[in-house]
Amino acid sequence: MAAINISKNKSGRGRMPSAETQAVCDHIRKVMRAGGGDDPIANLRTSFDDYAKVSEETMQVTGKVQNISVDGVPCAWHSHPDSDEDRRLMYLHGGGYMAGGLYSHGALASRLSKAAGCAVLMVDYRLAPEHAFPAPVEDATKAFKWMLENGPNGPSAARKTFISGDSAGGGLTLATMMALRDAGDPLPTAAIPISAWADLAHTGETMKTRADVDPIAGGDAMDALVMAYLQGRKPQETPLGSPLYGDFSGLPPMLFHVGDAETLLDDSRRCHEKAKAAGVDSQIEVWDDMPHVWHLFAPYLPQASQAIDRIGEFVRGHS
Repeated sequence: MAAINISKNKSGRGRMPSAETQAVCDHIRKVMRAGGGDDPIANLRTSFDDYAKVSEETMQVTGKVQNISVDGVPCAWHSHPDSDEDRRLMYLHGGGYMAGGLYSHGALASRLSKAAGCAVLMVDYRLAPEHAFPAPVEDATKAFKWMLENGPNGPSAARKTFISGDSAGGGLTLATMMALRDAGDPLPTAAIPISAWADLAHTGETMKTRADVDPIAGGDAMDALVMAYLQGRKPQETPLGSPLYGDFSGLPPMLFHVGDAETLLDDSRRCHEKAKAAGVDSQIEVWDDMPHVWHLFAPYLPQASQAIDRIGEFVRGHS
């Protein structure tokens, strides 16, 4: 299977979204408006912690959680009681490289551990503007190499490894694999970029065609995130910062998840196409009506739970 659309309606706009989807989109808009003020960076980070909080249930963490440090990088292991801790997935949170962390995505990490039957290592990589590119790539590659030889119960070699991440973390998933490959380091067994922000030049057609349905702020707000992260570098000339412009050859199997209502839809589509052209075993699933990183809204949003289960199937299928 190379590409499927999880819908009967491929426009994403030909019918009214469900009440749950509309409530999630309204919640996202509210959260995105909460930034700004006298300290916009601090306000962005505070408000983003509530991105998934459409209900108390969406923030509930289950299973075992261990907070650790990987050579100075804060991380957290999430392990469901039935997970195989020799199978490990590194998760890279979203937040525009300026927000997000172990709290904002902790519930998702615990759900992925259950669905995939593996231990999940969340990485609290350094954030811009205090720590601009390439700091997140450095932290992610460091954490992955450590995870190869260390699990929740101490030193032990991993049997299978995976990388996943959403939004900026989805782009960072791709960049991390490119950096590992270029350095001659081991690559993961497979990867799952979710709603990946991979083109920081914002050249995708869906940046315009989905702008009226995507509740995520676009335009000037996203350009400000790019400036904070790349510090004036050109995205087309910085493949580890804007991985759409990178070399996809030699990367492991990938499953892209993206919503049909996202302005970043074309980022995933084009990365998938580049990966396929480079000989990578790549799949893409485009989910009808779904907003940016809808996975965070399980179990309130049924499609979120379904998408997490689909990722679990993909991981188990490569184990």
